[in-house]
Amino acid sequence: MPVARGSHRAAAPLPGRPVAGWRRTLRFWISRIVAGLLVRAYVRLRVEGKEHVPATPVLYCANHLGWVDPIFLIAALPTRPRFALFGPKEEDMAAGGRNRLMTWTGLAVPYKPGKNDLLDTTRRVQAVFDAGWSLGIFGEGRIHRGERELLPLSEGAAYFALRAGVPIVPVAINGTSRLGFGHPVRVRFGEPLTATGRPTREAVEALTDRLSAAILGLVADFPDPPASGRFGRWLTEVFNDWEVAEATAPPTRSSATSASGPEPLVTTEPLAAIEPPASPPAG
Repeated sequence: MPVARGSHRAAAPLPGRPVAGWRRTLRFWISRIVAGLLVRAYVRLRVEGKEHVPATPVLYCANHLGWVDPIFLIAALPTRPRFALFGPKEEDMAAGGRNRLMTWTGLAVPYKPGKNDLLDTTRRVQAVFDAGWSLGIFGEGRIHRGERELLPLSEGAAYFALRAGVPIVPVAINGTSRLGFGHPVRVRFGEPLTATGRPTREAVEALTDRLSAAILGLVADFPDPPASGRFGRWLTEVFNDWEVAEATAPPTRSSATSASGPEPLVTTEPLAAIEPPASPPAG
């Protein structure tokens, strides 16, 4: 059921571990404030395009250069409406410091990677929109190198947006491929893409193409970051899993070549689970 524009049904249950309402609110603001302080204490954060973001629930879809991207997204996203972030896998929620921290914040929307779990994942995402929240997704499904490049996007973001009837706001995060004290990092919001109609295969593919082109346009003018010092190199790579990313990642698309037209989109892990079925579930 699409989210009514301007609706904020706070009583709707959110996915993840049950958390009392006041605790969730407190943890949201702690996460937001701490992320903002840490980010701005180390880099020069520039946020652009906030005027494009509607005051109603949306789906944010961002590129993904490194493990710190969710922290920058938390620091940059508007606080109203509140937002959640898609991932990590449900089975990994209690594994590792990062996932346990995301669980504590109450911002994580865990998912199951199996294609048979599509309906459960879709219901969890819909619960976020039904609560009047927005949702952030890293549409490439994995990290990659290249400030002006983009992996083929999973079709899950377009499918979720069409099913919920919420717009997609493309987001470009640049500068996190080489962190350093005082280095510039930019979070840029693009104009929202309308998502109306049924999430048919054709509609999902068309919206995914538009989204990919929008993100490539947002990252196109960011220069390569300056070289990092020893601590910056460590911070950039400390939680990056390149062995997994490079073993399974498809070729990147560059903003310099995007004008030649969209390449075939390849659904990739970990968002493979949310590739739209031939007959999308009703309701």
